[in-house]
Amino acid sequence: MDKRSEIISAAARIFETEGLRGVGIDRVIAPSGVSTRTLYKHFGSRDGLVIAVLEARHRRFMERLSEAKAENVGPIGSLFDTLRSWIEEHGAHGCMLLRAHSEYGEASQDIVQLACQQKHEFRDEVARRVGRVLGRQEPMLSTQIWLLFEGATAAASVAGASVIGDAKNAALSLLEIARSE
Repeated sequence: MDKRSEIISAAARIFETEGLRGVGIDRVIAPSGVSTRTLYKHFGSRDGLVIAVLEARHRRFMERLSEAKAENVGPIGSLFDTLRSWIEEHGAHGCMLLRAHSEYGEASQDIVQLACQQKHEFRDEVARRVGRVLGRQEPMLSTQIWLLFEGATAAASVAGASVIGDAKNAALSLLEIARSE
């Protein structure tokens, strides 16, 4: 792993469990063993590191979604199965994108804009999957399934990963109703 990737990986683990803005830069770079100077060389600023972490995390999650096996659960069920495996691997700390959006509110338009862009990309992915299953676009249903996914992500941090299965069942029920219409 190159130094830049190592810094991103170490920072992601800290941001995931301790938040993004409230953690001092020394704490963020300590696990990777780099100096502040090295951090700035690779990312330009602390915000540059946050952006790199969010971009890498989003890319990994979207890749995981595209690799997910949808054989038994279909494209919608696999969304929730991917979420469950992601949470099992990374822990249930809520959505890092939403936390970044909240923590950086007025402090960094670049970070807020990136978080919004990535949420829109995921929402579009949900809509594509709904369209693939139904053979037609259903914007309201797509939004409902997206909300179930986002809610399960947040709820898992307080209620445990089992709520993801409940959200999956609700999404599949909504999909079945839409099929019969």
